[in-house]
Amino acid sequence: MTLLVGGARSGKSDLAVQAGNAWSGDVCFVATAEAHDDDMATRISCHQAERPSDWMLVEAPRWAASDVAQVPGASLVIVDCITLLVSNLFLDPADEAAILAHVDDLGAALAARSAPTIVISNEVGLGVHPQTELGREYRDLLGRVNRVLTNHADAAFFVVAGMGLPLQQIDIQW
Repeated sequence: MTLLVGGARSGKSDLAVQAGNAWSGDVCFVATAEAHDDDMATRISCHQAERPSDWMLVEAPRWAASDVAQVPGASLVIVDCITLLVSNLFLDPADEAAILAHVDDLGAALAARSAPTIVISNEVGLGVHPQTELGREYRDLLGRVNRVLTNHADAAFFVVAGMGLPLQQIDIQW
């Protein structure tokens, strides 16, 4: 499993689509967005236009570990994105422990697949400090979710300007 994490419009989805196009087998794209307003509907349409129409599409706003088994085992899987999956769970509302457990189970199931999986998530902790308590809770939760996912990832990249910087565990020793 590879995690692509970065800011909005950093090129995460573009890199995932490039990887999918380079894959010699089938691709399954898992979309977690829901079109609750015109802006999101437009964003979803743009993303759909950017990927091949012959890819398997799973629309799953709350995709879970139990859903992973429904994906063909040899398919490359692209999950776009954890940011919205967490938002959907957060607004259900689910408590933080339940969301972290959901993502931990999902990460384990994705990491256990024999074919590659690309998971996309936003890094929202580098921007402006949210003004609302809800915004701060979500920012903090997504940061913890991203850390949970890196525990399952074989590789993780911070995506900036369409380029991926490899992330590595730091072992501080005294």
